[in-house]
Amino acid sequence: MKSVLSIRPEELKKHGIRAIITDLDNTLVEWDRPSAPPKLVQWFQDMQEHHIKITIVSNNNEMRVKTFADPLGIPFLFRARKPLGKAFRKALAIMNVKKEETVVIGDQLLTDVLGGNRSGFYTILVVPVAQSDGFATKLNRMIERRIMGWFRKKGYLTWED
Repeated sequence: MKSVLSIRPEELKKHGIRAIITDLDNTLVEWDRPSAPPKLVQWFQDMQEHHIKITIVSNNNEMRVKTFADPLGIPFLFRARKPLGKAFRKALAIMNVKKEETVVIGDQLLTDVLGGNRSGFYTILVVPVAQSDGFATKLNRMIERRIMGWFRKKGYLTWED
């Protein structure tokens, strides 16, 4: 998927999805943007109007995630240690939903998607919203490019426009 903004609540509901676990940095907004732009605020409102619950699960620190999530009234978990599964299980408990009713959305294959898949969730990989990353993320992205290239060569992956 190109962006979280292209994920529509009607489509999620059609597939029995009632909840979203989403990453924050470079999934929802650039890693250095403190708040949600109007289009993203509207996306959150659309999800809420369709009774789709959202929890932000981030590997970042509390201040970063709290600064973004509190004005929106969205529950969050920080220092999640993705791809480990503990934070994903906590998010389920916060939203009081089943794993089968939940999708994990993120921009990183080795943290968000791997963690979600290892824990048995549906996952959606989105294109990062920023071109720049922190040091650890840059390393992850180099590894991810190799993995994605291998998947593409084997025919397991087709790119969307």
